[in-house]
Amino acid sequence: MSKQDVAVVILNWNGCKLLAEFLPSVVKYSQNYTVVVADNGSDDNSVEFVKSNFPTVKLILLDKNYGFTGGYNRAIRQLSSYKYIVLLNDDVEVTENWVEPIIAAMEEDDAIAVCQPKILSYCNKTQFEYAGAAGGFIDYLGYPFCAGRVFEHLEQDNNQFDKPREIFWATGAAMFVKNSVFQQLEGLDEDFFAHMEEIDFCWRAKNKGYKIMYCPQSKVYHLGGGTLNKVSSRKTYLNFRNNLLLLYKNLPQNKLHSVLFIRFFLDYLAAFSFLITSSKSEFQAVFRARKDFYRIKKNFKSKRQANIKDYPNGVLMQSLVFQSKILHKNHFNKLEDRIKK
Repeated sequence: MSKQDVAVVILNWNGCKLLAEFLPSVVKYSQNYTVVVADNGSDDNSVEFVKSNFPTVKLILLDKNYGFTGGYNRAIRQLSSYKYIVLLNDDVEVTENWVEPIIAAMEEDDAIAVCQPKILSYCNKTQFEYAGAAGGFIDYLGYPFCAGRVFEHLEQDNNQFDKPREIFWATGAAMFVKNSVFQQLEGLDEDFFAHMEEIDFCWRAKNKGYKIMYCPQSKVYHLGGGTLNKVSSRKTYLNFRNNLLLLYKNLPQNKLHSVLFIRFFLDYLAAFSFLITSSKSEFQAVFRARKDFYRIKKNFKSKRQANIKDYPNGVLMQSLVFQSKILHKNHFNKLEDRIKK
């Protein structure tokens, strides 16, 4: 693979401090590939910093903040000649040989559309990181989880996930995508703006018969919360609203109404939990998310995939909330045998 085959794309918005900390490792360990910083209309000195310190990095300048989805879509449209695109967060430290194993796996199996590396915590490098860990899964009610992470419970990396495997979704923090498939699926859904968009993309890819894979031979360290803090009413709003949009777009028709009915109760249970344990703003965010979902869902009717017959593989066919919160099954190996193969 040459520089014209693989583009590593970092989407930046006012992240000069993060670029200063994390871009050096990307440039150092991606010398055989094209490194791109796509700037989402920053008003700090990010662009000047990259120009001055990393002259080999390609810059794509967008006129405003289009969010994660719109920013990447616009940047990748300018990279149509590349066979593979790597969506990489600006708070990820990469390691030597992080690109080659994934590209080799994708070259070997043409059905692989998306692949992610092992994601460990930048702050605790023996622990899996929340956003991706050892590959993403989802339960039948739409709750995402990972090998190595169930809700807030994070596992230590004891080499328990050191074999490549097919997964349900790959994290947008470090997601390798076949460019032709990205274009076929018309990119990320810009109505999501940010959060859950990679799960939606992977679900749509699976419905087209493609594979989503995890490759542990590639390893990166993710800080997390670089743009939105982990505790944020804006993040809570986007996660709840977009999760409902994700379900509305992709659920099989015969499951749609029953799942949304159950989620009505579980979402309000979560809202009151926020009120007790967190903040009033997060409580309100859940209500706003549900209100906005019902307001805009009519615009998503054309996006519903009418030919969906059943859940694809990678779905936990039991309630993650029940398994985790009631039965205290917070290790992936306690759930794995319930996941649809």
